[in-house]
Amino acid sequence: MDSYTPKPSDVLERFMRYAQIDSQSDPHNEEETPSTACQHDMARQLAAELAELGCVEVEATSNAYVTATLPASAGAEDLPALGLIAHIDTAPDAPAAGVKPRVVRYEGGALVAGERDGHVIETTPEQLPTLERFVGQDIVVTDGTTLLGADDKAGVAEIVALVARLATHPELPHPTLKIAFVPDEEIGHGASLLDLEKFGATWAYTVDGEELGDFNWECFSASQAKVTAHGVEVHPGSAKNVMVNAVTVLGEFDALLPAAERPEHTEGYEGFFHPIEVSGSSGEASLTYIVRDFDADHFAAREQQLRDAAEFLNRRYGTGTVEVEIREQYRNMAEHLRGMDFLRDNAFAAMAACGMEPRVVPVRGGTDGAQLTFRGLPCPNLPTGGYNFHGVREFIPVRSMELMVDALEQLVARFAVPQE
Repeated sequence: MDSYTPKPSDVLERFMRYAQIDSQSDPHNEEETPSTACQHDMARQLAAELAELGCVEVEATSNAYVTATLPASAGAEDLPALGLIAHIDTAPDAPAAGVKPRVVRYEGGALVAGERDGHVIETTPEQLPTLERFVGQDIVVTDGTTLLGADDKAGVAEIVALVARLATHPELPHPTLKIAFVPDEEIGHGASLLDLEKFGATWAYTVDGEELGDFNWECFSASQAKVTAHGVEVHPGSAKNVMVNAVTVLGEFDALLPAAERPEHTEGYEGFFHPIEVSGSSGEASLTYIVRDFDADHFAAREQQLRDAAEFLNRRYGTGTVEVEIREQYRNMAEHLRGMDFLRDNAFAAMAACGMEPRVVPVRGGTDGAQLTFRGLPCPNLPTGGYNFHGVREFIPVRSMELMVDALEQLVARFAVPQE
């Protein structure tokens, strides 16, 4: 990567502005899209900027979806349109209001973001060995009290910076580009309301990954399971052989799942059960899991394990004591990308041209691309260059954002010719 010098770009200025717009999504308001009204602020800002840059068919919908079209360069007008997609919401895992991004020059050792509650918020080379690659570079960090929002405002900034470059230099080759910025990706349904027929892209990429060079075209299949236990409440003084404590039953349910198959014990292609929220009392209690696996058969088996555990406890305590409600969230996009090697090859060539070392990395999570691919729009995922997403230690090197704008320029040029 050191042999390639990124082109000048306005991506940093854009990212710093976007990071300060509160657009955190809310997992407790999934029935509304967007789940938070503040996402409209981000949507309106982006729609205005895309229109100023010369995009056509610009729209910010009542659900905070932003779509726009950048016409093709000369000679590429009749080629299939290519989509570029990122999400405007930030994760609910850490504070996200009042983000104060700042640029620091990293000189080695611990990368310090700031302080929170008297504790220094830092990332060390021991925690992240790749940190030492960035000695001597400018890095955007937070003040230590909030996340940064590089997931995915870095992706947004990189796409808009590309559009600005292409608008300024119309001689740069590219097909018709379809741009989409969507809400609520962080709570699992960001692209669900994107009208694919109206959007009009034949293929697309999300820009929502992490380390430069990472290319994702396989991810977890995912579901969310809510387990509810119904107890039998009586006075504890006369409870023997009568009381069924819902909290205790949930504890038994959790113990029936394999302890080694938790996120903290798995990596690579290993799936997991992850309890994420518990509530209730002895009369009724609920426990929510997210369930993940790459392999379709293993994924189905995990969902069946939950049902089997409920059936076992219902035989012990009575029918209806434990109920399991499973909601599928997204599928492994690899199931629908077979035979489309040009999507990988073009991305690899574009990143390599900018000094990156491209590699296929399975996503231990999900992207909008997984949902879009399943719905019929082939959509693997590109990196943004950021690290430590979803927390106050999040950061992104400035040079990495500039390199991604260059890589996107290289990528769209490869779609300005017919694909074989």
